[in-house]
Amino acid sequence: MSTTTASGGGSPSDHFETPMLDKESPALLHTICEHGGYAYVSMAALAASGDIRAAEAAREMAWEQLHSGPWHSVLPVWRDAYSMACLHVARHHYCNGEFKEALRALDMGIIMGGPLLRKDLDSAIEKVSEKAWCVRVSERSNQDFGNSEHPLVDHEFDVSKVLQLLPVKSLSSKLVVKRSSLSLEKFLQDHYLSGSPVIISDCMSHWPAKAKWNNMDYLLRVAGDRTVPVEVGKNYICADWKQELITFSEFLERIKSHGCSPGGPTYLAQHPLFDQIHELRKDILIPDYCFTGGGELRSLNAWFGPAGTVTPLHHDPHHNILAQVVGKKYIRLYSASLSDELFPYSETMLCNSSQVDLDDVDESKFPKVQDLEFVDCILEEGEMLYIPPKWWHYVRSLTTSLSVSFWWSSEDESSAAS
Repeated sequence: MSTTTASGGGSPSDHFETPMLDKESPALLHTICEHGGYAYVSMAALAASGDIRAAEAAREMAWEQLHSGPWHSVLPVWRDAYSMACLHVARHHYCNGEFKEALRALDMGIIMGGPLLRKDLDSAIEKVSEKAWCVRVSERSNQDFGNSEHPLVDHEFDVSKVLQLLPVKSLSSKLVVKRSSLSLEKFLQDHYLSGSPVIISDCMSHWPAKAKWNNMDYLLRVAGDRTVPVEVGKNYICADWKQELITFSEFLERIKSHGCSPGGPTYLAQHPLFDQIHELRKDILIPDYCFTGGGELRSLNAWFGPAGTVTPLHHDPHHNILAQVVGKKYIRLYSASLSDELFPYSETMLCNSSQVDLDDVDESKFPKVQDLEFVDCILEEGEMLYIPPKWWHYVRSLTTSLSVSFWWSSEDESSAAS
């Protein structure tokens, strides 16, 4: 096991504080007992006194409960129980100077756990990350690590080669309208109210992310030891598609090797990365457009992957600003009025996705699809694309790409969408 360890380990008194865990443990353990978790409670009591085997056993018990059925049917108390066990495991690793292992346990508590102990998880991650970074720097002779320039994306781009990879008729019909520094009033009148897509340029130059995210060393410094969920395979509709939990540094290694893994391309897609890694959240700003119509932000997600990753044709329930921070993407959009012609899946889980594979259209099943009207574009670095609710869109990364999606809606719209 690869471990970032402080020389000599940590002292028993060197630990992170868990005020929420200390406060909520009695009530949480009582509730777990009420739901039959007697064995868990016994292990948790031993874990609290420093027994790492008991902590691991408690975490495994909670993990089994999280996977006992569909995610929506999991009792919330077991998600909080999982977070509790993760904190106990992380504390043990931290005291031993095993910072990578501590961070993995804490990240798993965030990804799979409940909200009750989130403040403890966040504060512990901040402390452990700082320790891990100090050790990493001390082990390297290059003291400028994290400040050098190792770009993720070089800016050479052959459009003719790209066109060969895109769906039939791409960039040959109607392009998405592009506006520079679009005012809120014009956005409201010309696009929000009419439900009309638009590319907005010159609105991201002040984002720290624009200067930082194309630097491999910066990303390693702020997120290298963190655990993130990734998708592996062509896309979520394919039978061989799967999800994995890997460190961000391993993910970056796959990006450098063109995103390849034994199971196919690796994509960090639609993940609330900024709730998990606060340093990256500081690098972006919520566009003012996201408050149009008295709306509230509903979701803030990261999309990060190599060239060739594809999000198949689908629609979303909210207004969407897709901000292209690093790299380029091809995007094709169909009006919400064409839903029937795009043959949505009948299954509930995929009802917002089309059966039409734009990369390989089955003309015997969908003979009229190629004649449907659409707009498309290459979304350039530093541009934002507004996608109205229910508009169908297909997305292909043309280079290594880092994007951020901002979903927003008003209360009335959210109620109607649900």
